[in-house]
Amino acid sequence: MHSSFSIMWVLVVFDLPVGTKVERRYATGFRNYLLSEGCIMKQFSVYLRVCPNRPSAESLAERIGKQVPPEGDVSIMFFTDKQFELTRNYSGKKIKKTEEKPKLLTLF
Repeated sequence: MHSSFSIMWVLVVFDLPVGTKVERRYATGFRNYLLSEGCIMKQFSVYLRVCPNRPSAESLAERIGKQVPPEGDVSIMFFTDKQFELTRNYSGKKIKKTEEKPKLLTLF
């Protein structure tokens, strides 16, 4: 069983140039890469993924870092599941439910 202190949420935020056709291609490729890694889009330049532990989260961050476009600014942040539970989401003036972590499979 995974504890809420060992499960990690990875938050990827970025600002990528899109002024030229090539830059737009890089930006689209980066977003598609995040989706292929199992990230979900929270906002247009904000993606999330839950990982079973810190080493898994670090490994994901390394892979993402290798895909950053040449002129892109990307930050990757880590939160324990317990910390992520404290997130407050608003849509207009209404509070929205925080994303639920997917079921994690434990193999023995």
